[in-house]
Amino acid sequence: MALSPELAAWRKGQRETLLAVRQAVPAAERAAWSASINEWLDVGLGHLGHGVVLGLCWPFKAEFDARHFAAPIRRCGVQTALPVVRGAGLGLEFRIWSPDTALERGVYGIPFPRDSATALPDLLLIPPVGIDAQGFRLGYGGGYFDRTLATQHPRPLCVAVGFEISRIPSIQPQAHDIGMDALVTERGLQIKGHAGLETVDPARFRQQLQMLKETRAKTSGQGRVAGS
Repeated sequence: MALSPELAAWRKGQRETLLAVRQAVPAAERAAWSASINEWLDVGLGHLGHGVVLGLCWPFKAEFDARHFAAPIRRCGVQTALPVVRGAGLGLEFRIWSPDTALERGVYGIPFPRDSATALPDLLLIPPVGIDAQGFRLGYGGGYFDRTLATQHPRPLCVAVGFEISRIPSIQPQAHDIGMDALVTERGLQIKGHAGLETVDPARFRQQLQMLKETRAKTSGQGRVAGS
């Protein structure tokens, strides 16, 4: 997963610029954007049913906070999970999380569940630092999500969730970069198509994700809670 020095430096510069822009947005404006994202998530993913495992991330550096979306769907039987960094060069482990779960601080000081059951998410809400027109995500540079997704069969549905200011033309994707299946921003829902990300209505968003899930499940079993 090594990048050329030139590409690594370019991505580092893009990352720093995008983070600076995001963190400079007034909190009230980010809150308004987040409220819109929650509404789009509700119409696009609020149908998730009992037993589905939803992976999400603890908010970091002014990211969208997916915990607000998780609260009502958890009451419908959806299980939520947070990632745990197992070590350099390794993929992430997901552990079941709810507001009363005991937490510890991990990499970057981000909380993770201390000793709850591990899980294999069916769907991941992944925050981008940057997201390009083809649905490739620029993250924080650790490569954790790419390593995780490369080893999961079937791969969970991956929905990038972030603000419109995160868009860039291209991250110059490499062979190890794994694109997102969809994107949700304050402006709406997008699905990855042949020509890249395209805006769709909620019905088509749900339909396309369901079709993709069924296609991936044909060759292997669906992710479910382990160790419980």
